[in-house]
Amino acid sequence: MDLRTFLTQSPGLSNKACADDFASDWKRKRLNKGAHLTQQEHPETNEFILLEGCLASSICDQEGREVCVGFYVGPCVVTPNIARTRDGMSLLSIVATTDASLVRIDSDVLSNLMISSEPIRNWANDVLRDALSQKAEREWCLAALGGAERLNWFRQSFPGYEAIFTHSLIASFLGITPVTMSRLRASDKHR
Repeated sequence: MDLRTFLTQSPGLSNKACADDFASDWKRKRLNKGAHLTQQEHPETNEFILLEGCLASSICDQEGREVCVGFYVGPCVVTPNIARTRDGMSLLSIVATTDASLVRIDSDVLSNLMISSEPIRNWANDVLRDALSQKAEREWCLAALGGAERLNWFRQSFPGYEAIFTHSLIASFLGITPVTMSRLRASDKHR
């Protein structure tokens, strides 16, 4: 999908002239499968829209254990910079799980556009609200549900993702072991 089409699907940016102007501020970026879009503890000042492909975000602890915290299937907006960084440093890594086509814009440029344009401000606020809602839903899932219920929640919240992302990534995202994930999937087949 091209950026202009993606932007005009948003109710606040249905004005084609505004969407065209806004689209012209974004720069294209390609990622090969396995390449990092961002790396934890590295400087990061960009906002991203994934036009095609798939990405996964993760956080690595001090012992080197990696936990998946997000999935992206284009076209979609990658979690806003303000929710991914602290003091200009990335809090997580984002890796392409397929070849990917993206666009990027510096966060400060986007902030200035939000100040000068109500449609862009509304669009960006909607994106941030959606990202925070998704984060809260996952936190609720991890705190309130058992393994089987977590997998059901994932299937309802992310239809088709089980066929797109590795089961070890999904297990990590759900806070269960890959063995538990395998058992849950196997028990589904026997029902």
